[in-house]
Amino acid sequence: MTDNRGQQPSYETYNGPLPGERAGTQQPGGPYHPPQAYGAQAPGGQATGAVRRPRTGARTTPRTRKARLRVAKADPWSVMKVSFLLSIALGICTIVAAAVLWMVMDAMGVFSTVGGTISEATGSNESNGFDLQSFLSLPRVLMFTSVIAVIDVVLMTALATLGAFIYNLSAGFVGGVELTLAEDE
Repeated sequence: MTDNRGQQPSYETYNGPLPGERAGTQQPGGPYHPPQAYGAQAPGGQATGAVRRPRTGARTTPRTRKARLRVAKADPWSVMKVSFLLSIALGICTIVAAAVLWMVMDAMGVFSTVGGTISEATGSNESNGFDLQSFLSLPRVLMFTSVIAVIDVVLMTALATLGAFIYNLSAGFVGGVELTLAEDE
C-alpha cells in the first residue's frame, strides 16, 4: 500500500501557535464570561444587542404530555422470574403470619380452652382423650404452613408463566392492552 497524502510536516519542526495560544483567544487575568445569547444590558437599561420579548398568548400552565402505548408481548421468562420472587415473598409472609397468630392464640389460652371444651364434650378426661394442644403444636403448624407455602410458590409461578403465554397468544389476535401514560410535571 502506498502513501498518497504527499509531504507531511514534521511535528518536531512545527512553529505555529498551539491551541491555547491562538490569536484572539487570550483571556485577560479576570474571571471567564461565557458568550451571551442575548445582548448585555447597558447602564441605562438599554440592551446593546437583540432583546428577547415574551410571546403573546404563551401558556402559563404546564403542558402534560400523554402517550398511548400498547403492551404487545410479555416475556414468559421475565414473568416467571418475577412471579417466583413474589411468590417466595408471599410464602415467607404466610409462614411468619401463621407463627405470630399461633403465638397470640397460645398466649390468650385459646388452645387450652378449646381443648378443655372438646374433652368435656367427648367425655374423655382420661389420658386417652384428644389433646388439642399436642395436635396443634407450633412445630406441626409451621411444618404444615411451610408445605402449603411451597405448593403455593410452585403453583403461582406456573400459573403466571402460563398466563404470559396465553396473553401473548391473545395479544397476537387483538393487539394487546393499550395504556395511556401521562407525564407528571
